[in-house]
Amino acid sequence: MKQFYVAAVLGAAVSVLAGPAMAAPPTVVPSPGYDARLQEQRAAAQAAESPKPAYVPRRKPKPHHSVPR
Repeated sequence: MKQFYVAAVLGAAVSVLAGPAMAAPPTVVPSPGYDARLQEQRAAAQAAESPKPAYVPRRKPKPHHSVPR
């Protein structure tokens, strides 16, 4: 009976020292096919957006004239 307790304590210690499992569910692992489809959708959505306005240069500020005293 004493051997059972020693084995149980040893098993518990090993499981605690081993730490948490490092497995990831399949939804977390990147999928190359899904990533490719997602990039295609994003590219299509950006192409469908209204085009950005043409470059409009900023006006030059008027020079400040000193006031004579």
